[in-house]
Amino acid sequence: MNEPIRLQKYLAQCGVASRRKSESLITAGRVSVDGLVVRDMGVKIIPERQQVLFDGKKIAQQEPKVYILLNKPRGYVTTLADPLGRPVVTDLLKNSNLRLFPVGRLDLDTEGALLLTNDGELAQKIQHPSHEVTKTYEATVSGYPSPKKLSALEKGISLEGKMTSPASLRIIKRYSSSSRVQIIIHEGRKRQVRKMFAAIGHPVINLKRLAYGSLSLGNLGEGDYRHLTSRDLLKIFKNIPLQKRK
Repeated sequence: MNEPIRLQKYLAQCGVASRRKSESLITAGRVSVDGLVVRDMGVKIIPERQQVLFDGKKIAQQEPKVYILLNKPRGYVTTLADPLGRPVVTDLLKNSNLRLFPVGRLDLDTEGALLLTNDGELAQKIQHPSHEVTKTYEATVSGYPSPKKLSALEKGISLEGKMTSPASLRIIKRYSSSSRVQIIIHEGRKRQVRKMFAAIGHPVINLKRLAYGSLSLGNLGEGDYRHLTSRDLLKIFKNIPLQKRK
């Protein structure tokens, strides 16, 4: 059931002004409810059923900002809906009535760290190239990339007519017919890591994003998520230096 709330409290929740200042705005006749100017401090409203205007403009409650780090499994798409009926990442969130959206994307077969939020300003900041937020991946690739090929990726290669920015790569482990490579980039082109390795003749077999900046998955299980704190968000922009290949 929708609960009534004092008008001045509602104005404060909408970010119009503090509750005390909102009282002054009401007595000044600058607030109307359902088309009628209100000056009485005792008025209560039901926000879901009534329209409140401040200086003739509709106001609404601000949703609390939410930031989630999800360990995305394979087989999920990073959209809010899929015309093909495939599962979407928000299906993994439990008891969330907020409209959250993914920051950037991971393709269907890529797993790992994915941020979800309702804060468009922060999402834009993370994705804009000028902020150079690093993303750390672990890629299992076919064969054994030579030092020369890895160096080429570090310096930048031409993909679809545009050079990639400098990256950091190092071999983590070699298997019988493949290699596990850490790669750190700060760009976000579509399927970029896969295209980079394909360009040097070592296609990606498996790909996982481990971190945004220095905010890592840690021990977060596949399909699990956690809410981020302000300290966590700072880690995104404290970019770790690009490591030299070993």
